[in-house]
Amino acid sequence: MSELVVMKNQQAVTTSLAVAEAFSKRHSDVIRAIELKLGERNFASTDLFAEGNYKDAQNKTRKMYYMNRDGFTFIAMGFTGRKADEFKLKYIQAFNKMEEYIKKQNQLPTSPTEMLRLAIESNLETADKVEALNTRMDEFEQNASIDPGEYNYLSKRISSEVQNYVVSHHMILNQKQRSQLYKDVNRGVKEVTGIKTRSQLRKKDFDVVDRYLMNWTPSAATLMIIEQIGDEAKGQERLF
Repeated sequence: MSELVVMKNQQAVTTSLAVAEAFSKRHSDVIRAIELKLGERNFASTDLFAEGNYKDAQNKTRKMYYMNRDGFTFIAMGFTGRKADEFKLKYIQAFNKMEEYIKKQNQLPTSPTEMLRLAIESNLETADKVEALNTRMDEFEQNASIDPGEYNYLSKRISSEVQNYVVSHHMILNQKQRSQLYKDVNRGVKEVTGIKTRSQLRKKDFDVVDRYLMNWTPSAATLMIIEQIGDEAKGQERLF
């Protein structure tokens, strides 16, 4: 496909040929639509369209039209459908790029001072782009899934913190009571990181979870449930 937008006489333009190709239209139909616009009183004296010519496959000279952004808008507004909308967006982007290029061409420095100013601005712009790229890379890395080694480390830390709490408080717990401590610590991990399951942990969560585990203690509710489980177990033992 030919370029969507080109520069002609210091203006961003497209051609009836490019429009016909992009939107899968017959070139004659695009020509007709343009000439209908040109025949309307409101468009007769505008510079939205300019007649040109091209060589066809038989090397014959054929008529075509150049059109600027406004001319393209009037022609393309009648094209509908998802594919048409996609090409309209591509045209808008192409016009923007070409117009920005033309603008920069018209701002070429004319003195050493101006050249220095543009060089400084260019360096600052490059630095800003690099910083933005680094920021995006950092965000991408921090949002990446936690690696297996870090995940295993945190799992061992959880088991270690539970065991340390049991030992330091001289607790003798059955499996059901101990599971309440694991539920408590895992619930806290999900709360401080905003995840639903530990498999959703991201690299940015590693330090958060590590700090949480350093300060973890079971809630009063969990301790009460453990006590209730113990009382139920003792009651069942007395029955036997």
